[in-house]
Amino acid sequence: MLEGLEISIKNLSEVYFDNPTLRYDSEYFKKEYTTIIGTILSNECEKVDDLSSWVTQGPNPIFNEDGNIPCLTGRNINNGTVNYNNPDYVDSNEYGSLKRFQLKKGDTLITLKGKGSIGKIGYVTDERPAIFSRDVGIIRPNAINSGYVNAYILSEYGKKVIERGETGGTGQSTLTTSYLKNIDIPRFSIESNIGDLVELSEEILKKSQDTYQQAEQLLLQEIDLQDFIPSQEPVNVKSFQESFGKSGRLDAEYYQVKYEEMVSEITRQNHDKLHNLVEISKSIEPGSANYEEYGLPFIRVSDYSKFGVTTPDKYLSDSFVLQNKELIKSLKPKKGTILFSKDGSVGTAYHLREDKSFITSGAILHLKVKDESKIIPEYLTLALNSKVVKMQAERDAGGSIILHWRVGEIENIVVPIIPTNKQREIAELIEQSFSLKKQSEHLLEIAKQAVEMAIEYNETATMEWLKERTKDII
Repeated sequence: MLEGLEISIKNLSEVYFDNPTLRYDSEYFKKEYTTIIGTILSNECEKVDDLSSWVTQGPNPIFNEDGNIPCLTGRNINNGTVNYNNPDYVDSNEYGSLKRFQLKKGDTLITLKGKGSIGKIGYVTDERPAIFSRDVGIIRPNAINSGYVNAYILSEYGKKVIERGETGGTGQSTLTTSYLKNIDIPRFSIESNIGDLVELSEEILKKSQDTYQQAEQLLLQEIDLQDFIPSQEPVNVKSFQESFGKSGRLDAEYYQVKYEEMVSEITRQNHDKLHNLVEISKSIEPGSANYEEYGLPFIRVSDYSKFGVTTPDKYLSDSFVLQNKELIKSLKPKKGTILFSKDGSVGTAYHLREDKSFITSGAILHLKVKDESKIIPEYLTLALNSKVVKMQAERDAGGSIILHWRVGEIENIVVPIIPTNKQREIAELIEQSFSLKKQSEHLLEIAKQAVEMAIEYNETATMEWLKERTKDII
């Protein structure tokens, strides 16, 4: 009767041992987890709480659109890094009142809420003013190398330990700070070696981001918009023919002076509309009934940025893929495709450098450049991510709670066309940026693998492996 079932029999004393949250559900005692914990504890370990000056959950800050201090949420944290793209903001008064939650270099942030989103890690590597929100927790090490802590939590062992701590089942999943405090961290003499790799990875990532910013600045210089300051004029008088007669829009926000000024700056120089430059195709919405924890990756707007595609939260079931085999094949994006979001965080573009075995949601358009002798895909992607297009997106899609940018409006995006030699210069900077990003990811992967080797084997073998892997890098 019980054939094929996984069964773990535990005494009450075993259930309570090292279990601060007093979990007694079967999920917590899966053999996979107990085996992993056993392997970790075969090494000398210490608790996170004993190695840290602070482990806590973020506050509920008062956001301010006019603020200039980032408040990081789950969308700013992934794959071991912290990004400051599209954060929420607080003003200086709110920042000052939340002094306890001001970030410091060496902090490790971890997402605490959301099914499929728990346990994403971000390592704080600079001293810029910022705080974090309630869906994020913090570990501030003070008696252990902070880079090593980051590598451990990102390793396969750390991921499983975090996964085990999830509570909430199919509902709103959470991870508690009391569980974080009780996590065992194996101690090794090579912690600083591993931590140094994490630090180097972050340094190279910063170089990557700086190089990308150089490309952005070069674009703005070429179109003479590096010093452009949008008008704050609140009134713009239009006749019915000048407004609705041309655009079909009656909302006042659409006609703000700042949008007219931006488009005027672009159209006074060489430019074209997007539909003349690219072929635009759509993907599909398969429906939540076809989501699985494993299967074909399903990329949504939250799963990518201008810097790359991350591991998605959703996958499509094998049965759905099999039933829609030909459609799925046609929807997998090819090398050269530019992903472009039309819903949610509208106007985010990412250029694919290779064929991909995933499909995207219907909120993401696929753009394919028609004539690369006129406009280079890397340059077009940068232009689409620039404030030149962001303001057009803000104009077209603003005014609603959930942003939606209509395809008809996207087709009429005005894109500046600069000389080909400058496009190539920008493309080269972008490729340098992504090459550095790849190096950074490689180093972080080595650091994670070193943690896993040290846990499973021994420090001596791991150190020799590290020397061999990094002899041409460090």
